[in-house]
Amino acid sequence: MSELTEPMRGSRGDLELEDRAALRRIPGLSTELADVTEVEYRQLRLERVVLVGVWTDGSAAQAEASLTELALLAETAGSQVLEGLVQRRHRPDPATYIGTGKVAELRDVVASAGADTVVCDGELSPGQLRQLEDKLKIKVIDRTALILDIFAQHARSKEGKAQVELAQLRYLLPRLRGWGEALSRQAGGRAGGATGGVGLRGPGETKLETDRRRIHRRIAKLRREIAGMRTVRDTKRGRRLARRVPAVAIVGYTNAGKSSLLNALTGAGVLVQDALFATLDPTTRRAVAPDGRGYTLTDTVGFVRHLPHQLVEAFRSTLEETVEADLLLHVVDGADAMPDEQVKAVRTVLSEVLDGAGTGAGAPPELLVVNKVDAVDEVSLARLRHLLPRAVFVSARTGAGLDELVARIGELLPRPDVEVDVEVPYAHGGLVARVYAEGQVISAEHTEAGTRLRARVHPDLAGALAAL
Repeated sequence: MSELTEPMRGSRGDLELEDRAALRRIPGLSTELADVTEVEYRQLRLERVVLVGVWTDGSAAQAEASLTELALLAETAGSQVLEGLVQRRHRPDPATYIGTGKVAELRDVVASAGADTVVCDGELSPGQLRQLEDKLKIKVIDRTALILDIFAQHARSKEGKAQVELAQLRYLLPRLRGWGEALSRQAGGRAGGATGGVGLRGPGETKLETDRRRIHRRIAKLRREIAGMRTVRDTKRGRRLARRVPAVAIVGYTNAGKSSLLNALTGAGVLVQDALFATLDPTTRRAVAPDGRGYTLTDTVGFVRHLPHQLVEAFRSTLEETVEADLLLHVVDGADAMPDEQVKAVRTVLSEVLDGAGTGAGAPPELLVVNKVDAVDEVSLARLRHLLPRAVFVSARTGAGLDELVARIGELLPRPDVEVDVEVPYAHGGLVARVYAEGQVISAEHTEAGTRLRARVHPDLAGALAAL
């Protein structure tokens, strides 16, 4: 298969004729089948898909990386990728996404490959979706629908399932389609007329309108349920804030190794899979800084390029764990071909969450953590160190660099405000435990009357100590 075209030369308008003349195949995107039994299984279970993208800007490598990621998403959803095609255009065609002439070429590719689904690397409008399905005569979905399908497969908790269903309904609502007069519930006309007359006059709405009304009702119900779950989550978070326990949120691109890092730092035993969006439900565990201060680590849902807006909205209550955090551990996949693009995608989603939270506060401090360094060669590792000079380089699998990471977390955690020098009677041992758990102990000495502490603590604990 031929490579993608070279990056554009000259102005944006100087698209080469060859680039615009044909759909270009992306090499290496067909799903590899291991043996005959796997072939038989996949023929029974998996959809056979052709991927289609539109390259509007950026380099050829970026366009290829986007379609390669789409192939991973399709395989995660349970598909067998047959072909990957890219069309070079200034912008997607408003009617058919890739243009009428290229649809005919795509139809030939679909027929020769024996595909039953086309997946487009972008969010299609309802009109584009309808036009493509009418012309190709097979199912067409876009990147958004594919990601929603993966989320639906991986959601486990009640809150996760409700959030995914809300996102799916928000996506489906503008794409509902009727199929002719057979779905109409409005009889109209004179009794005994051709339309049926008495007994068949309905409430004056079509089946399509009825479906829309039901979806609106379901969306409203899901929003109420998620708001109730958010109240529970806020209560738990409020308790942690009241105890002044610092919070660290692990964020990053999907499959960057966030859950593996949580397990390595806390022994949490969270599910780890080499798959996109394996984690949807946040997990919080306790950890201890080198100076003895306790803090919480929360594993959050992974991000991806062009994460559907519906998902950001639906998962806002979960993602707001990051807004309330004192520190963000931004995990980057060191083995990825374009880690800088991962960083940009994650920061874009985080900015959306911060804007939607409406707190007025800026983003929490961020510590970049480059994971999977054991899978990176020396040359690539040197390039990463130059590209991300302030990052910590670790391997959650081998444990390399974890001591440095724990030390950096301890340095960046917020420190208590008030320094105290107090003798705590042995009868009030609970306060000593709170100082160790919530504060920073500088020195401790056991005397006949009690425990002499010199420490930095939060104002509420300082008040309790002063009252002794």
